[in-house]
Amino acid sequence: MIQQEQPKELVKGRGAQSNPSNRFHAEAYAIEHPEAIDDWEKEKINTEYFQESGKTVLNKVTSPDIPLAYSLNPYQGCEHGCVYCYARNSHEYWGFSAGVDFESKIVVKRRAPELLRELFSSRKWQPTPISLSGNTDCYQPIERKMGITRKILEVCLDYKNPVGIITKNALILRDLDLLQELAKHNLVSVFTSITSMDEDLRRKLEPRTSKYTDRLKIIETLSKEGIHCGVMNAPIIPGLNDNHMYEVLRRSSMAGAKSAGYTMVRLNGAIGPIFKDWLSLTFPDRAQKVWNLISDAHGGDVNDSRFGVRMKGEGNLAEMIEQQFKLYCRQFKLNEEKFEYNISDFVKLRPGQLRLF
Repeated sequence: MIQQEQPKELVKGRGAQSNPSNRFHAEAYAIEHPEAIDDWEKEKINTEYFQESGKTVLNKVTSPDIPLAYSLNPYQGCEHGCVYCYARNSHEYWGFSAGVDFESKIVVKRRAPELLRELFSSRKWQPTPISLSGNTDCYQPIERKMGITRKILEVCLDYKNPVGIITKNALILRDLDLLQELAKHNLVSVFTSITSMDEDLRRKLEPRTSKYTDRLKIIETLSKEGIHCGVMNAPIIPGLNDNHMYEVLRRSSMAGAKSAGYTMVRLNGAIGPIFKDWLSLTFPDRAQKVWNLISDAHGGDVNDSRFGVRMKGEGNLAEMIEQQFKLYCRQFKLNEEKFEYNISDFVKLRPGQLRLF
């Protein structure tokens, strides 16, 4: 594994600016003196795809901070390249780096729809909502070609098993027909992640995601079709987007969102140095201030993994952000009603059997 030198200038189109060593590797190669290597050149990094052949498809969610019991990720790694993404650490379990590898080496689970159908057909499965994109975005660019997420939605519709979706990508509108059918039975809820309304910040923070206006279009389009929609204003990064919450919630409500949530950024594991590297290159004038504010929201550290605290942080700043969120939700009539998934219509089908709907 090669640990790349820190670039002197920001690499546009990438979240991570480096490819740190995998913590599970006993050995790693690093460039100690890059100025002494004449033939070292940075080449354009092309995205690579790897096939996963696992025998299981769902991940049991054990965190009390997450409302759904199971998550399903059709892809590991994410081309969106959001620099803060907590899923970067999981890429190390696949033998890759949490840095540029996370954005350019994508693991594809082609058999996910087939395995899900087998699971729903088994005696042990009890109908319960599953979450798409619990780790990485199920509508990242490769989905346009692979269509794995669409096939998963078809399985959920066949069995009438509820599904929750969160995405940053307007590609979800491709599957409007399936979402409409699921919504008829109260089987789907869609959250769109909107970090800010500042497009310049998006290009730096989330380089290959859909524009914020396109994400509002997701909410507007789906809500007009009677599909329950929400907005996730996440993560809140003090000093960068904490003062953008009002506009995000206001415009999302105007677009038709009924629910809202937020999380505080936390930089656990390899994400800490990756984010700090990006921060110093992107916002050198306020990098230290932002870093200190993140630390203030996590008890003096940029990472806090304690259940009940890790998602929202603690301290004066975290409390102020929480109060603002509650105030804006009341003002824009968000979270007034709790969405309830329908699990009573689930039908156990035999393998290979399709429901006629």
